[in-house]
Amino acid sequence: MLTARYDRLGVVPGEKMLDLGCGFGRHAFEAARRGATVVALDAGRDEVVGVRATFAAMLDAGELQGDTLAVAVQGDALALPFADATFDRVICSEVLEHIPDDLGAMTELARVLRPGGTMAITVPRRGPERINWALSEEYHNVPGGHIRIYSRRVLEGRLAHVGLRVSGHHYAHALHSPYWWLKCWVGTTNETNWFVRQYHRVLVWDIMKRPALTRRLEAALNPLMGKSLVVYLVKPQ
Repeated sequence: MLTARYDRLGVVPGEKMLDLGCGFGRHAFEAARRGATVVALDAGRDEVVGVRATFAAMLDAGELQGDTLAVAVQGDALALPFADATFDRVICSEVLEHIPDDLGAMTELARVLRPGGTMAITVPRRGPERINWALSEEYHNVPGGHIRIYSRRVLEGRLAHVGLRVSGHHYAHALHSPYWWLKCWVGTTNETNWFVRQYHRVLVWDIMKRPALTRRLEAALNPLMGKSLVVYLVKPQ
């Protein structure tokens, strides 16, 4: 399930892409399939180990070209271990809302992107996120949880402050917003609730099968209740 649109970001074979806060690798895997040289970085050791294992499995299964370079490293978003202008493309998906010094992380992201390069930043959208916070304290008030809610204006303003130019935006994952409202209502750790389990089954089915009906429905609902805000940026020459 991708949040950023790769064609809009401009990922092409041979270019270098950083996936910062990669989690378990969904964006990194797609970039590698497209032939990019990928560095997936996360602060969590388990995530990095898992991404490395999946990269190896993809190579063994022939999902990646033999000369594709894809690595996963553990690191700090506030002190990226890369030289200036290392990457052609950068993705940072659902990360900044967790970081106290988000402006410091944005500065690092801008530093490692080459002039003329592009970036996609995704964060929870303000409207659906405010409902989650209102329904559940435990949704965000946990170690490593969400510490802020962004409006598009604030997010784009901070990114412009570090020298990036906004080139567009869209919203994604509208079908996931009601799922999280339901989770927050019954308890975010309540996995036995019948409605939560059934909704989760529908989401998994949708991700795996991608039927035309739900794709059209989500596209229509995204502007109204998309769970994620996706902002695209360019580093000026």
